[in-house]
Amino acid sequence: MKRRTHMNKHAEQALTDPAYAHYIVNNTSGDGDLTGIHDLRALFADTEVTPNGAEAPLTLEIGFGLGDSLIDMADADRERNFVGIEVHEPGIGKCAYRAEELGLTNIRIINGDAIQLLQQLPENHIDRIQLYFPDPWQKKRHYKRRFVSPERMAIVTRALKVGGWFHTATDWEHYAFWMVDVLDNLDTLSNYAGAGNFTPRPDFRPQTKFERRGLERGHGVWDLIYTKK
Repeated sequence: MKRRTHMNKHAEQALTDPAYAHYIVNNTSGDGDLTGIHDLRALFADTEVTPNGAEAPLTLEIGFGLGDSLIDMADADRERNFVGIEVHEPGIGKCAYRAEELGLTNIRIINGDAIQLLQQLPENHIDRIQLYFPDPWQKKRHYKRRFVSPERMAIVTRALKVGGWFHTATDWEHYAFWMVDVLDNLDTLSNYAGAGNFTPRPDFRPQTKFERRGLERGHGVWDLIYTKK
């Protein structure tokens, strides 16, 4: 959900300075208009700008927040292409600023609604989709807003390649077991760790400072990886 928060000078610079425009696909007006975005691989087709090209492995991160883990992953695996989608403009700006700072050529950022975007994409399009620490919507009357639901996951899995991964992580225990129940009962997905099980945090998913702080306070973190059948 879109929210207003303070925007630091680096984020504001990335959103307004043309030097960063190549990272942000559609933020010229800040309204999240996804018109014309029907192929994420096409964002990497110009090999003079994005040397990996359109056929490189492709990861989409939904709701990347301030983009810390997304940027770290793109930096650590420069032969893989990454697209992040977010509605939080300070996060979009910060992510673009850090991408330029590191000289990344394998990342693009989209402002808008992830479900709408996924509905516009071809089937079997993405190698990995990741959703880290989504809003748990703790109140029972808000459970219907949780991203992981049978209806939304049908849209997610449609865009995944066969054999592709859906990877999620949460620090809310109730949501963790909610996700296991939803995902284990989808006939399009297979739990990488076996039905009912969680996966240890893989090395490629960086720990955020908030996650480390939570672990130090005794909070749990649960990872789940599912493959498309």
